[in-house]
Amino acid sequence: MRTTTRGATPSADGTAMSLDSTKVGPYHRGMATTTIKSTYSLDVESVRTLEALASRWRVSKSEVLRRAIRAVAAEEADTVGGPLDALQRLQASVRDEGVDLDRWAEDVRSERRATRAGDPRA
Repeated sequence: MRTTTRGATPSADGTAMSLDSTKVGPYHRGMATTTIKSTYSLDVESVRTLEALASRWRVSKSEVLRRAIRAVAAEEADTVGGPLDALQRLQASVRDEGVDLDRWAEDVRSERRATRAGDPRA
């Protein structure tokens, strides 16, 4: 039995065509996704990378772009407002206040020594 390039197979009597499910798809079994056509200008290297990923992943170039956008958004969501961001804000505020960090470190050491020695003022 002959199969066309689109996955259709002629019936035994040659009058009807049926689809070979192994040649068509993949289809999502969930709800339909609304899409918006957009035009972007990409450099040659980006287009080649996009095409290579689409081929390797066996998806459309649009799907590669969707996955890349979601991955970057998820990565940034994890870092914004996280512990590193808090540390950077703290360091910036210390710099802005003009805190003498050497003096501060010595004060902390003195307090720790006093606490270990049983000084009630610490």
